[in-house]
Amino acid sequence: MPTSITRTYSRYSRDAAALFGALIRQARNELKITAQELADRAGISRGLLQRIEKGNLKCEIGAVFEVAAIVGVKLFDANDSTMTKHLHQTKEKLTLLPKSVRKKSKAVHDDF
Repeated sequence: MPTSITRTYSRYSRDAAALFGALIRQARNELKITAQELADRAGISRGLLQRIEKGNLKCEIGAVFEVAAIVGVKLFDANDSTMTKHLHQTKEKLTLLPKSVRKKSKAVHDDF
């Protein structure tokens, strides 16, 4: 059995995940949707939904975004057309940048 990796997350990451999970839970409660109903709509287990709402950082990002979209919580302050525009602009910038980044090699001083 493989050993699990203990990963350390920054306070910012932990707080952001907790806030996002709380926003999802608040929206679900305001819409009067049960946890099981939302989990069924998202195609996930109720346990995964509970972990998302608690801000667990080990949840699959696609599941988190899908649950947020169902209840209407937006991660970015943009509508669909604006998000598509930003995605296109970002892809254009990425085409101008190098495909990979390598550490600069140190010069070898071999003069004995």
